[in-house]
Amino acid sequence: MALIKSISGIRGTIGGVPGKSLTPVDLVKFTTAYGAWIATQGDNKKIIIGRDGRISGAMVRDIVVATLQSIGCTVVDLGLSTTPTVEMAVKLEHAAGGIILTASHNPKEWNALKLLNKDGEFLNAAEGQWILDYAEKGDVTYAAIDDIGTATTDDSYIQKHIDIILQHPLVDVSAIAAMNYKVVVDAVNSTGAISVPPLLSALGVTDIIVINKEVTGHFAHNPEPLPENLVELCTTVADSNATLGIAVDPDVDRLCFVCEDGSLFGEEYTLVAIADYILTHKPGNTVSNLSSTRALRDVTEKHGGQYFPSAVGEVNVVRKMKDVGAVIGGEGNGGVIVPELHYGRDALIGIALFLTHLAKSGKSVKQLRGTYPNYFISKNKIELREDVDVKAIFEKIKAKYSSQPINTEDGLRIDFDNNWVHLRTSNTEPIIRIYSESGSETTANELAQRIMSDIREMMS
Repeated sequence: MALIKSISGIRGTIGGVPGKSLTPVDLVKFTTAYGAWIATQGDNKKIIIGRDGRISGAMVRDIVVATLQSIGCTVVDLGLSTTPTVEMAVKLEHAAGGIILTASHNPKEWNALKLLNKDGEFLNAAEGQWILDYAEKGDVTYAAIDDIGTATTDDSYIQKHIDIILQHPLVDVSAIAAMNYKVVVDAVNSTGAISVPPLLSALGVTDIIVINKEVTGHFAHNPEPLPENLVELCTTVADSNATLGIAVDPDVDRLCFVCEDGSLFGEEYTLVAIADYILTHKPGNTVSNLSSTRALRDVTEKHGGQYFPSAVGEVNVVRKMKDVGAVIGGEGNGGVIVPELHYGRDALIGIALFLTHLAKSGKSVKQLRGTYPNYFISKNKIELREDVDVKAIFEKIKAKYSSQPINTEDGLRIDFDNNWVHLRTSNTEPIIRIYSESGSETTANELAQRIMSDIREMMS
């Protein structure tokens, strides 16, 4: 059992002991704290709620909605929805905030409260900390009978989301429709099943195969869209002679593609390809986090723009995007942020822009992938003893590689000509994550092993 309390939300496994996992007691505690924070922001107490398809979703929703009512909030429940849809609904409804009930790519036993502000964006560090502190104080007064809030349902927002995507000036429905694409979608038994196929139909795709389409929350495989979890999708694409495959995670904010031969386009290259298309028509700056592929920088500079790295985490990417006026940004995990819609990762707008790019290129998915630089990322980790001083180790690493460009915005990133390595501690485990990238898979692995050897030597 696990309960992870962080500034970005509350995540845990369902059942067990209060304070040790995500129980009804914990749901009430942290929802109340969020409602108290909303009250500090002004008189608006309208909150948008939406959930992914996981098994515990309805139970968690009932508890969260009732708790918000008990502190006088007005709740609009979107029902089964997606993270980006809830984010957009907050702004469209002029709400004070929103809560997305999803544990994203975590397995079925997990659920979470993802907390949004009035702009439909994740809370910043200070706001998140306020909620955590309030929850621990437990000094709560609930509403009297005449002051309890109301709750209504609105299941129209996925269609509204699609309609807004169709209006984006760089989404070309006629170009997509003319290609007669055949698309396979892995909906991973969640709300991708009720959002991706309708979007594809609206984009003029008529030949759609959906696997794992029942919204049961009994995920057919580990729901994180990684290569080892997409075997069925890759096989189905190749066997059915499809144009491409699309995989999303349970709350539809991460996106990856499969080429016509069943090979992976590469989750890291989702953002790269979409940025390439946007920058062709709208030159400007881009942002991704420090652990994302340098291919985005290459593509950005090709179009005359400037690339900026950010600390890991969507809220950090968004802040950097605003600071530098980025026209596109996101994360190497398949997260695409298109600021004209909203400042949040959105697989649906990503699909529409990618298909337009593909159609206008006249290439197959495999050929399109071949137009981008080939980089390889090696992902590793080192477990830490309790007595290890990570800060001291990072200082020693900095000293050893002081002749190289170093970024300390989030952990420690060191650049070596066309290669880089990024070290950062985990917020949830006693480990150091080591990501390295190179144009050669062997070199990427060797670079990671060299740094890991340095760390072990400094730990001894």
